[in-house]
Amino acid sequence: MIHGFTGSPESVRPWAEGFHDAGMTVMCPALPGHGTRWEDLNDTTWGDWYARVEETFLELKTQCDRVFVAGFSVGGALALRIAQIRGSEIEGVLLCNASIFDDRKILWLLPVVKRFIKSFKNGTMDVNQSVPRRMSYERMPLRALDSLRKLWKVVEENLYFVDVPLMVSYSINDHVIHPINSETIIENVYSASIREIIFEKSFHNVSWDYDADFLIAESVQFIQDVLTGEIDEAEDIDERDLINAEFESIVSTLNLDQSTGTTYLDELDKSAHFQEPRPRSASLSQSSKLSLYAIIASGAYILIEGFTGGDPLNMGGWPAVALFSGGVASFIWRTAKKRQSAADEGGGDDGAVI
Repeated sequence: MIHGFTGSPESVRPWAEGFHDAGMTVMCPALPGHGTRWEDLNDTTWGDWYARVEETFLELKTQCDRVFVAGFSVGGALALRIAQIRGSEIEGVLLCNASIFDDRKILWLLPVVKRFIKSFKNGTMDVNQSVPRRMSYERMPLRALDSLRKLWKVVEENLYFVDVPLMVSYSINDHVIHPINSETIIENVYSASIREIIFEKSFHNVSWDYDADFLIAESVQFIQDVLTGEIDEAEDIDERDLINAEFESIVSTLNLDQSTGTTYLDELDKSAHFQEPRPRSASLSQSSKLSLYAIIASGAYILIEGFTGGDPLNMGGWPAVALFSGGVASFIWRTAKKRQSAADEGGGDDGAVI
């Protein structure tokens, strides 16, 4: 069982204990950088987290003949990743509010912002009912978050490698991970058996919310159905086989015999070849480069001040705004002036520069 980002095994304890009470052997490792201080998480990458997951999986394989993998939130992404790599050794995967992408535009700035800001305040636990304590860091480590974006990309691009029995459970009122993550998983994996579970009363962390017992009951039932053969991939209709059969049927009716001695490509070779133009690459003047540097530097300062609410240089926000505005105006003016000069030299008046 794999916990989520900035969390710890405590965040999925009720779920894990539900499996244990049903007579199953459970291992739930603390991922590197988790369960200590948020600064420690910034010193790790998603490769470190996955290495711990695989290490624990192999250890459990020495004790049990049949192993399932369960993941909550980002733990779901790691569960899918090990299923993509070691699917033949896994009986099934159980996901709860799995996270495989986040399309908020602000995350695009992480590669730059993480160099200036180490963390920002993390939100409260997304649980509908009250919980005894917080089970995740109060700060969001930005270097680790940027590494998480890389894990998301790898997992989403390789969903078609997942072909094991799958239970996808998610909350329709999740305020951390949008339910479209679970819908994307269902639509893109190649699993012949997918069981979809929806929670209506719980928020993100279902293990500690109103639907905890429902999550545990459905999870235990899913595992038992796989173990007893109630869920059997061989007996399910495989859509891929239907598609392949239909394709072969279409191809078998085609006549690929060429009735002429020459082809279109032969005729094309006889004609004059197209000569690709090689326009000169555009270049910026030194003054335009300085303007561009001013825009980038002042823009970065404004972002830092906006994220942290502080003022690293103790000069207020107005100099950065003035420098940004001046840089934009100067860059536009010098670019327009360069184009006008090029047009005058070429003798044209249509504004096009080649």
